[in-house]
Amino acid sequence: MTTSPQTAPQPETTTTKIRKLVVEVIDGRDILPKDGQGSSSPYVVADFDGQRKRTSTIHRDLNPVWNEKLEFTVTDPKNMEYEELEIEVYNDKRMGNGSSSKKNHFLGRVKIYGSQFWKKGDEGLIYFPLEKKSVFSWIRGELGLKIYYLDDFIEEGTLQSEKEPDPPPATTEVVKSPLELPPTEAAQEEVITHYYPQMVTVEESPPQPVPVPEFQPENFSHHVPMGNQFPADVRKMQSGNTERVRVLRKPYNDYAPRIIPGKFTSETERIQNYDLVEPMQYLFVRIVKARNLTTNESPYVKIRTGSHSVRSKPAVHRPGETIGNPEWHQVFALGQNKSESGQNQLEISVWDGLPSSQFLGGVCFDLSDVPVRDQPDSPLAPQWYRLEGGDDHRVTGDIQLSVWIGTQADDSFPESWSSDSPYVAHTRSKVYQSPKLWYLKLNVIEAQDLHVAPNFATDVRIKAQVGFQSARTRRGVVNNHSSSFFWNEDLIFVAGEPLEDQLIVLVEDRGSKDVVLLGHIAIPLSSIEQRLDERHVGCKWLPLGDGSGGSSPYSGRVLLRLCLEAGYHVLDEAAHLCSDFRPTAKQLWKPAIGVLELGILGARGLLPMKTKGGGKGATDAYCVAKYGKKWVRTRTITDSFDPRWNEQYTWQVYDPSTVLTLGVFDNWRMFADVSEEKPDYRIGKVRIRVSTLESNKVYTNSYPLLVLSRSGLKKMGEIELAVRFACPILLPDTCAVYGQPTLPRMHYLRPLGVAQQEALRVAATKMVAAWLVRSEPPLGPEVIRYMLDADTYTWSMRRSKANWFRILAVLSWVIGLGKWLDDIRRWKNPVTTVLVHVLYLVLVWYPELIVPTGFLYVFMIGVWYYRFRPKVPAGMDIKLSQAEKIDPDELDEEFDTIPSSRPPEIIRMRYDRLRILAARVQTVLGDFATQGERVQALISWRDPRATRLFIGVCLLVALLLYVVPPKMVAVALGFYFLRHPMFREPMPPASLNFFRRLPSLTDRLM
Repeated sequence: MTTSPQTAPQPETTTTKIRKLVVEVIDGRDILPKDGQGSSSPYVVADFDGQRKRTSTIHRDLNPVWNEKLEFTVTDPKNMEYEELEIEVYNDKRMGNGSSSKKNHFLGRVKIYGSQFWKKGDEGLIYFPLEKKSVFSWIRGELGLKIYYLDDFIEEGTLQSEKEPDPPPATTEVVKSPLELPPTEAAQEEVITHYYPQMVTVEESPPQPVPVPEFQPENFSHHVPMGNQFPADVRKMQSGNTERVRVLRKPYNDYAPRIIPGKFTSETERIQNYDLVEPMQYLFVRIVKARNLTTNESPYVKIRTGSHSVRSKPAVHRPGETIGNPEWHQVFALGQNKSESGQNQLEISVWDGLPSSQFLGGVCFDLSDVPVRDQPDSPLAPQWYRLEGGDDHRVTGDIQLSVWIGTQADDSFPESWSSDSPYVAHTRSKVYQSPKLWYLKLNVIEAQDLHVAPNFATDVRIKAQVGFQSARTRRGVVNNHSSSFFWNEDLIFVAGEPLEDQLIVLVEDRGSKDVVLLGHIAIPLSSIEQRLDERHVGCKWLPLGDGSGGSSPYSGRVLLRLCLEAGYHVLDEAAHLCSDFRPTAKQLWKPAIGVLELGILGARGLLPMKTKGGGKGATDAYCVAKYGKKWVRTRTITDSFDPRWNEQYTWQVYDPSTVLTLGVFDNWRMFADVSEEKPDYRIGKVRIRVSTLESNKVYTNSYPLLVLSRSGLKKMGEIELAVRFACPILLPDTCAVYGQPTLPRMHYLRPLGVAQQEALRVAATKMVAAWLVRSEPPLGPEVIRYMLDADTYTWSMRRSKANWFRILAVLSWVIGLGKWLDDIRRWKNPVTTVLVHVLYLVLVWYPELIVPTGFLYVFMIGVWYYRFRPKVPAGMDIKLSQAEKIDPDELDEEFDTIPSSRPPEIIRMRYDRLRILAARVQTVLGDFATQGERVQALISWRDPRATRLFIGVCLLVALLLYVVPPKMVAVALGFYFLRHPMFREPMPPASLNFFRRLPSLTDRLM
């Protein structure tokens, strides 16, 4: 076997990952006709990252179908979510004869941001409504798109042969924009070439100089056949033979947060600067491992300063390692007190485990020499230190550790053992994510071949179960010709990822005393089709298993239509206190408009919530904040009535009309055994509406912590918060949110009933609680229910009074306007009355000034009230909640369960009180009905004389208005209304007396 010495060396290959964005243009719906003949010839142009491509033109079709793919290269995959895909639809004027325009007509556009792109395999068909380009555009219709990205790996040769011939020069053809095509061009497909600028890679070079070849611009003009380089369906527009400069467009402008992509989180989080809270100094000690220790089983480390003495967990040993090389991998954060500056010694010692507790050696540090680490510095590298001073006064081994001084912003702080939170398992600060929830819609249509006993009282119903949720249809309608049962009824449930449950469908005969199971079927939720919009989902015949346990496995079949609705927002909060309105499908999310930052500074004056050794009162407080799907929990500060957390958290804001909820709780779970369940006690809650915050302004304020219990209202202390909403003030994206619907599109196309939505909210709350209680540390069900306001819609006399006074407060503006007019009529201020007369004359004589004057007046009122705007976000209002003076029995009724657990005599008393209140409401409703019936009686001839008088007066008024100019009539009526009190009578006017005498239908009530 011989080898030739002249064999050419094989080129080295490297694998390069290239990300491609694929846009599948499927079809369009209800496109606006723009060709002058009642139709359009649409085509689609997509623009992404400086690349522009288009589809073919569909001739004269308002519901065009393309089914074409447009591929784009993602230049910077790391910043893809900041990019913007703009898709525009045009009418090709060359396809129609009725248009004389030189430009193609604009039919609408769609803007999609990189956060809405999905990986290949997770995409779905979404119909985006076409948007206007300007206020005066007339646009309608939808565009069906599938958008996804994929990564291709290409092997490239890095070592090229020196004798490789140069490729022939390429010629590029510049294609004009679709809006500027000359009218004489043929209606054929344009071939749009790709233009690739030179890729320049900057790398670190070694110290010795390396010759760099000179750039030859003529190398870019050689010829390459189009058919060999690019496929025919690739179309890319470019503006000339110049290098394209890519500009990163960030939707948040200067307020854009730095993004940390999370592996298991559905949202991105901002790097925290901790500029809203007070910096708290900690002494960090990272104990890694030791080596060459004397043989022992479980050594531990003691850390001692002037004010702290802590002990590490027992060491662990790697398999195969000697016992003398233990490992700990533990971080300690010891609070630094400035008043103890004289204690500047840190002692770290290693001890043998029980029962000997032998001192193995230690190392000392002078705290004045400990380095200070500021974010975003990299972590301090651990070093080996000699252990000296054992029981025999000799060197006993080495320990690897690192010591530094930092703040709570240090990335090691969340997982560290903190001196003010010693129970690590239940006191660490954590971030939680709510589960992804879906609405599961089950449409029960028909059932056939059921084994029903011959009985005239047959009552066949279908019952469906998903976890703890169950629902039943009404009685089925029997078809005598085919022995089939029909329902056509929808049942809706809440399903949560990872969709491990099953949908169990039971067919029951409830016609007899005992319920007879006719058949059943179990359907995995993971196999059910997901729907993003209102498109039609096909129904399926599914066989039923034998419900009676007989030998025949077939018990009939049932026709069902199943789908997981991803276009709805699954409400787990009260609608008026919601913190998120986004749909389940991430593809339908709009880009965030800003960032909400919350700094939890501390609390003061907390009441004791428990007693510890010796009967001493204590409180172990922690905070929970919830906004959107993200929950945060601070660390627990033990044995402190004035805890200081100084923790800062951020959320992405997608809708300003949302509410941030923060609750304070006393930690009981950290003292409970594994088999024991101790709920955490609530200390208070604060809500902050994001829309009430000024943009980019820091609000620092203390809020009272109030708890309403059976014993009454109690103030538990105060909490100090710092809040900032970072967003552009009046940019188009921010202002456009106020004109968009609150809920996703499906809530308006296929709305859910109020009672049904409330039942689904209760189920969603239970699923969120079951999900978060499995975390470590867990968020208990009592915390979830309190944060989500699960009892908002329960009956409460106190809330009924509060809502009544809220209505009166709203009507107070109208009442105030009426009192002002009455003062004008009574000439209490003659100067004001004269000015009103002059203004009234001007408006009557120039009626075109009425509307602008009204808007100007509203503007001036708004400017005037700017002086009285709230300086800080409002917290809980005791007076508004009617909690200042509340009857104890009404409070006990508010906290009573359903069904009631009170004695019968108390329930009877409350029922009588409710009847009295209902009688008042009944009287008010009757008065409203009476006034409306009197208006109807004017022309209904129930009172013939009154009707004759009224229609006679109407005839005289009509003749008068035909003769007299209307301005004169208006002046006369206005001056008569504003006449001086000396010309008035104290009795009611004749018109009011006439109206009060009209008959109503109250005399016909039994």
